[in-house]
Amino acid sequence: MMRRRAAALAGLAVVSASLLAGCNAADPLGADLIAQPVHIIFFEGDSVAMGEAAMAVVRDAAVIARRYPTQPVRVLGFAGPAGSVAYNRALSNARAQAIAEELREAGVTPARLQVSARGPVEFADSATESRRVEIRIGPQ
Repeated sequence: MMRRRAAALAGLAVVSASLLAGCNAADPLGADLIAQPVHIIFFEGDSVAMGEAAMAVVRDAAVIARRYPTQPVRVLGFAGPAGSVAYNRALSNARAQAIAEELREAGVTPARLQVSARGPVEFADSATESRRVEIRIGPQ
């Protein structure tokens, strides 16, 4: 039992150290970066259109991304399971690209953006949860 607990704590220390190593001098402890949530933008079915609520999420993510100019910004696109895999892969890519473009327009350096389409995913409770883009800032 003690050996497992020690191993778990050692693993936690490695994860914490790697998170802290990527932080900039403005926040040497990395407290803000570690606490940042994943920014999620939801879409209507078969759409890449963004409303004001979606744009507010993108603006918030852009502020945080600019605060940590050395950290990667991952933009992950998803789609629901209805329809063909190829169609949903293209839709998830279009959503991710649209969000990445908004981030660029909000001042995030294009070289930091890592855009990927995750394609169709099953949902647990609501179809809306599959139709999304996630913005992840930092070493997540």
